[in-house]
Formats: sequence, structure tokens, C-alpha cells
Amino acid sequence: MQKGGVWVQKGHLTQNAANSAAQISAALGERSKGLSMAAEGDTLVSVDYEIFGKVQGVFFRKYTQAEGKKLGLVGWVQNTDRGTVKGQLQGPISKVRPMQEWLQRRGSPKSHIDRANFNNEKVISKLDYADFQIVK
Repeated sequence: MQKGGVWVQKGHLTQNAANSAAQISAALGERSKGLSMAAEGDTLVSVDYEIFGKVQGVFFRKYTQAEGKKLGLVGWVQNTDRGTVKGQLQGPISKVRPMQEWLQRRGSPKSHIDRANFNNEKVISKLDYADFQIVK
């Protein structure tokens, strides 16, 4: 597990994930004081990820890009020299959560996901990317 990160294995979030969620909820609470809360799901977040297992040579990046675009997310995905896939997701928290579930449980049809690490999750004021790219 990385310091300050969130480690997920087979769909189970660790205490760090709960802490991260609590921090985001606290940030949402601060932002919404005196305002009618539009929807917590509209809050923009950014999260880094790394996926372990059989995720290279099985069109994992292509399917990740397609799923991200389908959900209206932006970011990037790339293979690593360690045989993993890593990237960054950005978008409304209500869309990022389903993408995290997809990354840890589904992936491409021929992939086999052993675990997914999510870290550096933070509330952002604007998106850093215009679309979802595959980085070569």
C-alpha cells in the first residue's frame, strides 16, 4: 500500500478509502455551507489508479478509455513496464465511483484483475484534461 493511498483488493476498501471518503465529504460540507446543495455527485474529483493482474495484451487500455468516455470522464491510461496499467480519472464523483468499480471488478473481457490501487484522490475545481487518452 502506498502512503496516503487507497488499496483495494477484490472489491474491499481499506481504512484509507474510508478516510479519503470522509475527507471528501468534509470538503463537500465546507463548500455547501449556506448554499442549497446541488448534488454531492456533481463534485469534481481526481484519482490515480494502478491495476494489477492480466491487464496487458488484452485490450484493457482500449476498454478503459471507452468506459471512461461512456461515463463522461476525462483522464488517461497507460501500460507500465511492471505489467500493470495505470492512469488518472477526473470527473463528477457520481461517475468516478462506477468507473472505479469497473476497473476493480470488470475490465476488458479477456483481462483478469488481481487488485486495483486508487490513490491521490482529491476534490478539484476544474478538469485538467479535455478527453480520455491512451498514453503509449
